[in-house]
Amino acid sequence: MLTDQFQRRFSYLRLSVTDVCNFRCNYCLPDGYCDEKQPEPLSVDEIHALVSAFAANGTRKVRITGGEPTLRKDLADIIRCCKSVEGINTVAMTSNGYRMNKQIDQYLAAGLDSLNLSADSLRPEIFQLITGHDKLQQVLDTVDIAIKLGISSLKLNAVLLRQYNWQERQQFFDYVKNRPISLRFIELMKTGDNGAYFDQQHVRGSSLQQQLIDDDWVPVLKGADAGPAIEYAHPQYQGKIGLIMPYSKDFCASCNRLRVSSQGKLHLCLFADDNMDLRPYLLTESTQQLAQRIQHLVHHKLAGHELESGFSGATRHLAMLGG
Repeated sequence: MLTDQFQRRFSYLRLSVTDVCNFRCNYCLPDGYCDEKQPEPLSVDEIHALVSAFAANGTRKVRITGGEPTLRKDLADIIRCCKSVEGINTVAMTSNGYRMNKQIDQYLAAGLDSLNLSADSLRPEIFQLITGHDKLQQVLDTVDIAIKLGISSLKLNAVLLRQYNWQERQQFFDYVKNRPISLRFIELMKTGDNGAYFDQQHVRGSSLQQQLIDDDWVPVLKGADAGPAIEYAHPQYQGKIGLIMPYSKDFCASCNRLRVSSQGKLHLCLFADDNMDLRPYLLTESTQQLAQRIQHLVHHKLAGHELESGFSGATRHLAMLGG
């Protein structure tokens, strides 16, 4: 398995398939997506070569991200491609849910195992203020459809924002009372483009964590390929509450994931200052050669990010790598 110099093991790949997004979230792309004339995103054949090399290195979970991945017309083919690679046990996807209520059945048929959607507010007017779109009901409809279709893992993400949704905490809790989903609160992260916004809106996840503990929520044991969320369960709730707190102590010590951009660049950290271009080798090297190349690059991964120092690396906005 891929292991870095700090003995962290990487079994989880976050693969962006496009950096285009159709939302204008005020913490990420407040002015909307700007076409930067980048090369075409990785083809299905290139994705197959990439995922095969990661699988040869012990990767067991692939999460498809964007931008917004449903903007790829061949997304079902991408899911099917990832699922077909020997060794890949889980294919997950993160989507804003804008179009998912009409497409989810074809993605499940292609092999999608796990889905993360996004609702930064459960109030339509606040949701529209944050995202630039009056699409909350479509997202919530997708949640209910996914539950009925029996998807094995369903999560709803909400970025904590002091002036927008911090006062909705109880409404969020009520939402998972009778729904078997995981609602994850994500600390706002500072990027190259959102410095002033971050200073106004950032809320420490530890504040919410203490509330959960005081209300008798108990931590859930994490799976080997799970993401960074600390999940809590309560006997009176069908759903769970998760917290992703990148500013917490030792957050990076349990890192198990690597990221590849839609153009094939390996990012060892969401907030790294550089990246390594794998695309020239995807269709020219064997799976084993490419796997060895990735093994070598992973040894350059640093011990942790420097978010506490205000350093966000080359990440201008989260749509670049899907968070």
